[in-house]
Amino acid sequence: MNITIHYAFLPHTDAEAALGFYRDTLGFELRKDVGYDGMRWLTVGPIGQPQTSIVLHPPATDPGISDDERRTILELIAKGSYGAVTLASDDLDALFDQLVARGADIVQEPMDQPYGERDCAVRDPAGNLLRINQAA
Repeated sequence: MNITIHYAFLPHTDAEAALGFYRDTLGFELRKDVGYDGMRWLTVGPIGQPQTSIVLHPPATDPGISDDERRTILELIAKGSYGAVTLASDDLDALFDQLVARGADIVQEPMDQPYGERDCAVRDPAGNLLRINQAA
């Protein structure tokens, strides 16, 4: 049996800024752009890997969420404490240089971690944390 991750979900607070980051800064392709009731869901993913995608969705759209809960969710997103994903690159340093050159919000430069990974970290326009590991 083979199990893979097909979709991961991260909130966005500005669809155009999210698209600019994931497509133009990170180099992902846009796979779907779905609008409904003034909101947009964007599906992006690495070129050549159609089996793995990230769905960027409007946050706190569940009708069962109170206004206080919605504010808390938006505060957590902006703080970088709500959504996160870890990516991997076969050339972490080159990818990091690309991210810097394209103006990404750098959280941590590439470094060797005590738990055995070499990684860096950036934030997307909504504040979601993206850690990027050096692939083995």
